[in-house]
Parts: sequence; structure tokens; C-alpha cells
Amino acid sequence: MTWIKICGITNLEDALTAVDAGANALGFVFYDKSPRKVEPASVRDIIEHLPEHIEKVGVFVDADGDHIRDFVSQTGLTSVQLHGRQSLQSLLQDSRPSLEHIGVSKVIPAVPGDSLKEGGVLITQNAREKIFALLLDAQSNGMFGGTGTTFDWKGTRAMVQVISLQLPIIVAGGLTELNVSEAIRILQPFGVDVSSGVEASRGKKDPERVRAFIEAVHHADKHV
Repeated sequence: MTWIKICGITNLEDALTAVDAGANALGFVFYDKSPRKVEPASVRDIIEHLPEHIEKVGVFVDADGDHIRDFVSQTGLTSVQLHGRQSLQSLLQDSRPSLEHIGVSKVIPAVPGDSLKEGGVLITQNAREKIFALLLDAQSNGMFGGTGTTFDWKGTRAMVQVISLQLPIIVAGGLTELNVSEAIRILQPFGVDVSSGVEASRGKKDPERVRAFIEAVHHADKHV
């Protein structure tokens, strides 16, 4: 079954809707320039009401280890998603285990999906030991995530298959209930990640779209 993350959660109602619909993970954005930015105290209050088995993912952009660890301790996050080079370099260059360095053992680096058309991603043994999964996202006008745009699934398919032999792949960027089945068919990823594709407005989810998206993933799983 494809792992499903609903990202850009800003309130308890949306979080519980996603959990009830069958999501495996929820994402909370701590990026100042994002319209879905949340504060640690709010995230802590939401996480206190979530089942233990749900992955609680903090999304950071160019944040250092101390900053991430502080937010993890304040909120109860169980994994982190890293955008930008600074965060990942800080993690990989630190000799300590991820749990000691940033407070969690599960790390999800994000790279632009279309960058795979220019070549592969160098994954060292150190990186493999610290990385839970690699997220392929679309980048638009310098924005990280939540852009509503897709990357070239067909053009990156071969490289995605190669990388999947080393690390689980999570596909993000422009996914909706209408196209997620195609993304799964082409890329056969470990997981999918959606934010703007299930929103009623920025930062507020549409319950029916959340349910439709998860149902579309489950339907695709039966036919791939």
C-alpha cells in the first residue's frame, strides 16, 4: 500500500479529517515564507490529539540542527522533511546519529524532481543510514512545496526506479485526486505527498478532496 502524507496541516480539524480518511502521515510547515506556516505551540496541541501510529512530519527549509531539534522537542514531531541544501548538509556532515543531532531518527530530504533529468543523486553510505526516504517535489519561482505544479514524471521515471533500489521515494508536487493514480502508475513510489491539491483555501483543507485523494491512492494500489 502506498504511504500517504497530507502536508500543510494548520489545524486540528483538518488533521483529524486526514487521519480518519486513512492518511499515514501529516506534515507541519515551519517555513516563514509559507502561507501554511504554523507555530510550535499549535503543532504540539494538534499532535497531542493524534494516534501514535501517525507519522508527524516537520517541514524545514535551510534550518540548522539546533533549530530543528528545538522545534522537535517543543512539538513531538516523529520525523523531519528537509528542503534546501543547508539543512541536509548540516545533517550529513554531523557525525552524530540523527536522533541525537536533530531529535528524530527519520529524515526525509527533498530534491526537485526535474533535477533527476540532469543525472542521479549521489547517495553515500552515511546518507542511506540517516535517510528514511527521499522526497521528489516540484519547485516554482523559488518556492519550496505547495506550488500546485508537477515535475516530469515520465522524464524522470528511469532514474526514480534506480534510486528506489537504494531509498524509498515519496512523490510530491501538484498531486490531486485526479492525477495521483497516474503518478503511482508511472513512478511506483513508496509514498505520495499532497498539500495544495486537497485545499479549500491556502492553509485550509477540503474534507471531500482529502477523502477523494486517499481513495484514489487506494484504488491505484489495486491496479498497479
